[in-house]
Amino acid sequence: MKECKLKYGCNPDQTTARIFMRNGGELPLEILNGRPGYINFLDALNSWQLVRELKKNLNLPAAASFKHVSPAGAALGLPLSDSEHKLFFVDEKLDINSSALACAYARARGTDRLSSFGDWIALSDTCDAITAEYIRHEVSDGIIAPDYTPEALEILKTKRKGNYSIVKIDPDYEPEALETRDVFGICFEQSRSTAPVIETEKFDSAVTMLKNFPDFAKRDLILALITLKYTQSNSVCCVRKGQTLGVGAGQQSRLHCVKLACDKADLRILREHPKILNLEFASSLGRPERDNAINVCLTESGILTDEERREFIDSYKGVSLGSDAFFPFPDNIERAAKSSVKYIAQPGGSIRDDLVIKACDDKGITMVMTGHRLFHH
Repeated sequence: MKECKLKYGCNPDQTTARIFMRNGGELPLEILNGRPGYINFLDALNSWQLVRELKKNLNLPAAASFKHVSPAGAALGLPLSDSEHKLFFVDEKLDINSSALACAYARARGTDRLSSFGDWIALSDTCDAITAEYIRHEVSDGIIAPDYTPEALEILKTKRKGNYSIVKIDPDYEPEALETRDVFGICFEQSRSTAPVIETEKFDSAVTMLKNFPDFAKRDLILALITLKYTQSNSVCCVRKGQTLGVGAGQQSRLHCVKLACDKADLRILREHPKILNLEFASSLGRPERDNAINVCLTESGILTDEERREFIDSYKGVSLGSDAFFPFPDNIERAAKSSVKYIAQPGGSIRDDLVIKACDDKGITMVMTGHRLFHH
């Protein structure tokens, strides 16, 4: 297939829309079901790059939940605990831990289930039946993966009354070194960003008084930075145990990025509070209605006192935070510390780096400066 005509562009009035290769070659993808749209393909191709890079760098299956060209969540294929089964609405009959890929998507979706409603899914590995069965119960627009087992494909084809968008991409496809785009009739060209988000030896050069990065923090910071590489800037990402907790995307102020990511992280953390985890729902309520109810409980109902919220967030150890550009002021660190952040990776380069480092020292945070900005527009 050399081109794919789309129903319309970003909006219905943009009636001419297609995807194609500038060199006239074959597209490195195949539509197995449904009719993906313009925004679907933007999400698909950005999310595929994210999970492919996670798999390459961390050697674990990876998944992402994308909305409006930014990840609502991303995660690695680590086993789910009993509480996470409940947290992510895993059916008791589904042996989800038998599929690392299914665990990766359940955790990616579980970052911010409210934002993931109607998401685009990206998987780093062949979609299996367990993963497809979990996806079957979630409201989603489509999926991209390097392949699908026959059983998984049949399950996914039942979604959206048979119109669920399923895209298969060539895992060996590599784009050209130069990328171009048109804006207002003017063509932009730049080299693709291929530099590593962080050289591993950088972890031996923390700029704070605390120097040690445990292996889990190194993994989580790499996950955060790769996620940011495919998130609309300015952006900040909180991670714990191989799962994003909150992604702050597209903010003009770095502090607003931090607040958004950390506010989302706080809500994700508080979903694990026993009072929330043990809420009982009518059997007639679907997952989206449950997610909405939980959000109301956390933001409006007062089911948790301020003291209970503070105590539970403070007990949540080992949160890592990545930033796609430097912190201009120490107030970013002060906000991050309130969400139990203990490890930070950021490019550095601010004229106030010394004040930011001091704020980390005051809060007992270990920080590394990567030297690599990760803007994505």
